[in-house]
This record gives sequence, structure tokens and C-alpha cells, in this order.
Amino acid sequence: MPGSSPPPAVVIALCTLNGARWLPEQLDSIAAQEMTDWVLWASDDGSTDETPAILEGFAARFPGRVRRLAGPRRGAAAHYLGLICHPDLPLGPATHLALSDQDDIWQPAKLGRALDFLARQPDRGQRPLIYGAQSLHIGEGGRVTGRSRRPHRPVSLRNAVVQNMVSGHSLMLDPLALALARQAGVPPGLGFQDWWLSFLVLACGGRAAIDLEEVLLYRQHGANLMGAPQGLGALRSRLGLLMRSDFARWVAANLAGLEAPGLPLTPEAQRLRGLLAGGGGGPARLARVIRAGLYRQSRPETALIWLAALLGRV
Repeated sequence: MPGSSPPPAVVIALCTLNGARWLPEQLDSIAAQEMTDWVLWASDDGSTDETPAILEGFAARFPGRVRRLAGPRRGAAAHYLGLICHPDLPLGPATHLALSDQDDIWQPAKLGRALDFLARQPDRGQRPLIYGAQSLHIGEGGRVTGRSRRPHRPVSLRNAVVQNMVSGHSLMLDPLALALARQAGVPPGLGFQDWWLSFLVLACGGRAAIDLEEVLLYRQHGANLMGAPQGLGALRSRLGLLMRSDFARWVAANLAGLEAPGLPLTPEAQRLRGLLAGGGGGPARLARVIRAGLYRQSRPETALIWLAALLGRV
């Protein structure tokens, strides 16, 4: 409409739920971004603490740049994807979208670095790109306790079927990837919005652009949706995850999400859907998983995928 603001370079999609303890630091880190052409769309999923008041105060600091919404109360994945698909997002042909957790702290250069990193990709504008970067882990008191795992193998579709390597707190969608996410909508039963988005982009001929630099502080505490265990504890944690029926359900939900009408699936994605259709376990299932070439970033974890296939967990 006449007099309306031009579309921003970045829409920040923030979903909150009882995050008052940590949210002010995250909002301050957004306010401190060196790249200032952003708007914040904040959706709250029914908080009973001071979260709504904190968001209201932030909106008052940045009039016209913050939109507040009510979430669907159907879990984190549906919350984020519903926000991404909102019909009123202020999108232009060059608008990107960044996800934000409520309890992290962004480095001042985070948004600008992601935009610059994507702009330097040789296939920019030719296929959808999803950006992911690294993080330092901090405890509840702010002390650094570890760092994210950098990929050692390609972040390909065959990896993305069984492992997410694009963490949501660093994730940015370029305009083509954002359009793809909005076309796919909100598939039911998804476990994690970031895993789904990276899987979707790769299944439709896009690419994961992985930045090896650390761009944020990822806070670890008792209420994390998905934490980041380290060392032998991490391997035990992932073994337990792979052996639970939840993992098979999440993989199946991601695959089912590709059934959205009109998605430009690659031949490889169509082949993987055929090989992995149906459930069950045993040697036949293991053979299909091996034929599909599925892998995680480490050999021990790939071996766990084979064991999970035998037991009908993937």
C-alpha cells in the first residue's frame, strides 16, 4: 500500500513459551545486530510468566518493527512452521528468514554474516539455500561449556534423512528456500522444525551452506527442547534416541511431509522415499537402509543407524 515500508532484508521468526528468565538477553542481542534491516515476528504459545510483557516492552523499543502473535499450542515444530507460513509476513524478492530461540545470545555480526555468506555462494539464486553455523555452548550462568560439532562429511540428503546438521538457532533461509518452506506448509507429526527445513531443502534440489564459524551462544539448561551432550554421554544419549520409537516416527513424518502437492523433489528424494516406505525391521529393512546410503556424521553413529534398522527403529 502507498507509504508502507519496503520489505526487510531479514524476518526474524521467534517462538516463545515461558522464556522470561532468558528472553531479555536474546532480545538485547537482536537489538545489537550490526545488520539493522530486520523485523521481528514473535509468536507466544501461551506463556504464563512475564514473557508476553517482555515482548510488549521490546515492541515499544522498536515501533513498527515487531509483530506479536498467538501460537497454535501444538508443539514447537508446528509453532515455528506456522509462523513461517503466516500469510502476512512482509516478504520481498530478496527477503531472508532467520529462526530464533528464546534463550540464546547472538553475536552482533550473526545476521550480517549469514547474509554475506549466502551472497557469496556460487549457486546463489539458482537453487534454494539453507544456512547453518556453529555455536558455543553456555551453562545457565553463562560459562562456556562446549561447542557445536562441525560436520566432517557432506551435509547431503542421505545424511539429512537420519541426522539434522543445520541447528535452528543459527538457521537462515534464502528467498528460494523460504518460498519452498511456505509451499510445503505445516506437515503433521514433525519432531523438529530445523530438521524438517533442512531435509525439505535438500530433497528439493537445494543445498545446505554450512558456516564453520561460531555465531551465537547456545544456552544449555533443564528446559531445552533438544540439548547438546558431549563426549561419551553424547553417544549414549544418541543411542537411546535411535532406539526409541520416536526417532522412527520423526523420520517417517519428514518423509511424509514430502507428499505436499507440487514440491520439486529430486530423483534421489523420490528414490529414497520408495526405499524407505513402510516400517518393520530385520535384514530386509537393513538392506534397504544400506542401499539408500544413509549415514550420520560419524562411523559409530552410522553403525547405530544400521542397528536401528534391524530393530525397526528407522
